[in-house]
Amino acid sequence: MRVHVLQIAYGDDEPMADRTRRVADLVRRQEGADLVVLPELWAPGGFLYRTWGERAELLDGPTVRALAAAARDLGAHVHAGSIVERAPDDAPAQARGETGRGLWNTSVLLGPDGELLASYRKIHRFGFGQGEPALMEAGTEVIAVDLPLGPAGTPVTIGLATCYDLRFPELFRLLLDAGARVVLVPAAWPAARVEAWQLLGRARAIEDQVALVQCNTGGSHGGLAMGGRSQIVDAAGRVLAQAGPDEEVIVAEIDVAAIETWRADFPVLADRRL
Repeated sequence: MRVHVLQIAYGDDEPMADRTRRVADLVRRQEGADLVVLPELWAPGGFLYRTWGERAELLDGPTVRALAAAARDLGAHVHAGSIVERAPDDAPAQARGETGRGLWNTSVLLGPDGELLASYRKIHRFGFGQGEPALMEAGTEVIAVDLPLGPAGTPVTIGLATCYDLRFPELFRLLLDAGARVVLVPAAWPAARVEAWQLLGRARAIEDQVALVQCNTGGSHGGLAMGGRSQIVDAAGRVLAQAGPDEEVIVAEIDVAAIETWRADFPVLADRRL
């Protein structure tokens, strides 16, 4: 399973429409990829809280449509990172979330035909009462989906998480119990805490014996420098590929069969008690 991680760097001065076109073209150039992964909120801006309301869109909005077209042109699965999803104008009150704001940080997984395969609304919102918690609803569903990315097109269960979720190991246990062998983690993780980003990714891989694909942003937005250091980690915690701080594409082969071999050779998961 060949994975291409697109660590996108950008600043507040790049218009959203221009960035969307630029990133879609970059996706199209990922020849040989089985799966392409993009960062969290790369189009609207990871820390541009003041613009989220005006840049929110439906799941079939312009960002997802642009990436769906790129996925079709490339002929590969594409995790399109996340968008600020808004509820339809005619959505009933119960469909607008617990507080009725009707905005979510939603990641999107697309098939090689551009069809929407899965979406995940971020469960753990970052901001300690401000930022995401003040502006967005919390997701409530754990999402894992089977994709034909194993040997000879056999299914591989892919789990979805986003950024701050990485600090909550119980979510990854639930993804493990849902059958996940690989977990995709798009992020907008600041430079000030990038060491934690690297360490937590390896920890989640080691404790759950899953491969992690972590895609961060570079550049600076909303007054914060982003950390970069996207990485692909195997189920034993070995880093297969890692980016620097700037815009970069990293590539690695995830050996799905080796995950099963590692679990059999070191059957730590069988000793779970709680």
